[in-house]
Amino acid sequence: MTVSTAWFPPVGFFALLAKSPTVYIEACESYCKQTWRNRCRILTANGPMDLRVPVLHDGERLITRIRVDWSTPWLHQNCYAIDSAYYSSPFFEYYRDELFSILERKREFLWDMNMDLIEFFCRKIGIAPQILPTVDYVADIPDDWRNALSPKRPCPVQVRPYWQVFRERFGFVDGLSVMDLLFNEGPESLGCLQAF
Repeated sequence: MTVSTAWFPPVGFFALLAKSPTVYIEACESYCKQTWRNRCRILTANGPMDLRVPVLHDGERLITRIRVDWSTPWLHQNCYAIDSAYYSSPFFEYYRDELFSILERKREFLWDMNMDLIEFFCRKIGIAPQILPTVDYVADIPDDWRNALSPKRPCPVQVRPYWQVFRERFGFVDGLSVMDLLFNEGPESLGCLQAF
């Protein structure tokens, strides 16, 4: 299976990782705007909200060489939004500090930050696929999920609905970042991923 890198990937991304012993992450593609590569979706008191990592547009297009733009206060703003959305979730306090410390490393490249986050969530959820970067870009490959997960379309990977903080207001909201699952279900997160 091959997927694209993602920042705080959606729950469906980890449902795919949970069922595959080996996962390739596309390291040889060009960066694409308006994708999960540098954004995620959380659930706030006002409904779903997208968070973004600004990147530098310095002519580089290879996904592993895309630099994070640290010249704006995006990290503080995103951490505040995450705190506001999830402070009352059952497991937020157990994961918050370690998760935010990953962001505070201020990695130069988006790819490196994404890989740190993917590894963190795999470990906390309890899955251990072998994750390998691709070495060449191949257009047509079997089990290709590189463009299947998109913020512009419903997630094609279904997971069991789980408890969400604002469920009374919005019902179950699909397609959110895996942090929503982890903060709400904690050690039971894996069971939700295996239910699709």
